[in-house]
Amino acid sequence: MRYLIVTLALVAACLAQDVNEKRQLLWHKLERSVEHISGDLDGVAGVAILDLSSGDKILIHADEVFPQASSIKITVLAELYRQAQAGKLKLTDLYTMQASDLVPDSDIMAGLTPGVTRLTLRDLATMMVAVSDNSATNVLIDRVGMDNVNAMLDGLGLRQTRLRRKMMDLKAASEGRENVSTPREMMTLLQAIYENKLFGRELTQDFFKVLSTHKESALLRGLPPDVTAASKPGELEAVRADSGIVFVPNRPFVICVMTTYLRDENDGESVITKIASQAYNYFDRVARASPYGRVISPRNRK
Repeated sequence: MRYLIVTLALVAACLAQDVNEKRQLLWHKLERSVEHISGDLDGVAGVAILDLSSGDKILIHADEVFPQASSIKITVLAELYRQAQAGKLKLTDLYTMQASDLVPDSDIMAGLTPGVTRLTLRDLATMMVAVSDNSATNVLIDRVGMDNVNAMLDGLGLRQTRLRRKMMDLKAASEGRENVSTPREMMTLLQAIYENKLFGRELTQDFFKVLSTHKESALLRGLPPDVTAASKPGELEAVRADSGIVFVPNRPFVICVMTTYLRDENDGESVITKIASQAYNYFDRVARASPYGRVISPRNRK
């Protein structure tokens, strides 16, 4: 009897290893594809992809520091929700919009009535994410505190990710005070939020709901229209970045793609789109397949 149990255990172990090896072969193909796409860019690209189910990672120049442009707004949103968790503020707290708030690229705030229009902090957060409203972002930076955003990042061990200036502060940018991160650190931040390490489950769900509001981005162009992704793109001259979580059913993953020194910004966006598409194809396939790789589509389950 003992011999039979040992034999069955060995057979099961061999089968499990065989199944895992098949998935790893597919994973390595994805890795090579991402390396090829990023390597062909006329510029510099960094990539971090994390399988939130297995912990597998693809890291390409993942510790290089890249300008974030509007992608840094993820950190502001995270600190807003962290302070809500700590009871320092409420997402329903009201703010009266002022004319002095307005900076360029604030399409929604610019259309409001100064001194009259009142918005909740969550309203401002939605504007910051969905239309990348810079005035709304700056109001939130003042509310949560730039130093608090960076202290939150320090608490997670993210030393390279820094919020150093408000939006459209060209003087600060010209002095080298750029908002920066690395693919690995932005991946780590999103993973920590996904795992409820910054705030509780209810706030985590709402955080990703806000971050999933409809927007135009290179990352989303690489995904089917019915797939939910909580992400924030960023763009500056010679820079394109996009970071987020793609909620493939049963196989969510983090993807952070950052590009700089671009000769053509369209090339940077194309790289982000292609990598997002390749990653989605892998995770969708694995999510729908048996451990041996067979997929049974709904039309064949009768």
